[in-house]
Amino acid sequence: MPEITTEITADQMINLRIGHAVLDEAKTGVTVLYFPEGAKVGCDISGGGPASRETPLTMPLTADNPINAIVLSGGSAYGLAASDGVMRCLENHGIGYDTGAALVPLVCQSCIYDLGYGSAAVRPDASLGETACERALADTDGGSGNIGGGIGATVGKLFGMGRAMKAGLGFYAIQAGPLQMAALVIVNALGDIYDPATGQKMAGLTDENRTGFADTRQEFAKLAAIQNTFTGNTTIGAVITNAGLSKAEMGKVASMARSAYGRCINPVGTLADGDTIYAAGVGHIPADINLVGTLAAEVMAAAIRKAVLFSQIPDSEYLQYIRGSA
Repeated sequence: MPEITTEITADQMINLRIGHAVLDEAKTGVTVLYFPEGAKVGCDISGGGPASRETPLTMPLTADNPINAIVLSGGSAYGLAASDGVMRCLENHGIGYDTGAALVPLVCQSCIYDLGYGSAAVRPDASLGETACERALADTDGGSGNIGGGIGATVGKLFGMGRAMKAGLGFYAIQAGPLQMAALVIVNALGDIYDPATGQKMAGLTDENRTGFADTRQEFAKLAAIQNTFTGNTTIGAVITNAGLSKAEMGKVASMARSAYGRCINPVGTLADGDTIYAAGVGHIPADINLVGTLAAEVMAAAIRKAVLFSQIPDSEYLQYIRGSA
């Protein structure tokens, strides 16, 4: 049977630009998804501990104004300051919602908790957000790995950073006829990561000697009491399509894309995770919402796989950056 989709690059996507900026020694960063013509954006939050900004703009009951950018960053809730710089950058370029008195760029943001890797005291700020936004305005970077908001991402953190593994940022895009669909994700889960095509574990909780894998689900069952797992997690991402759907329909696409998290991450969506998916509609191609949602889950699963494959580093390098390794 012939393939119905073809993989494409980020610069082939319509109405999407991507920019990254990092603080390499601190191992934290910012990724900006900029939509030159604006986007109708929905959102699905399935994790119990999200760090987010302006997500009400994605809700069906709020005004249907086009979103200018989505920001994905490290720094936990401190990293939300990055959007100040993104807004400043967009305003300086004459981009935003015209209120009559001023332009107000419409920017949504979600953050991962990466304070256990690199420096806990250095977080993305307005300056770093502005740098990432300037890069998104100038060009698009569809890379994967230890870049942007994914530079501090790790997975498998039930017993702390000493038994966790490096993960990162993944990007994947396809085209089916005129319909385009892309996913960008930062994988920073409490749980383990699996390849949905094979069922094989790709990354996650290691044994005590870091010589092999342990199973987070089984270890959960052995615990007399759940430890404090707040410090460490959240998988955040976005799917982007040129389908001509409404904001409410994009919210449904985001919820359908969530099935990719279930295919690839186990456990997922816990109270210790802030799992979030944005869905951005950036075009006017007629398309069935069920097909769009199905493709959204496919590209998100592929992006998660790339986030893990492209971010692996030697154990010696990983261990020198961890904090809270109990």
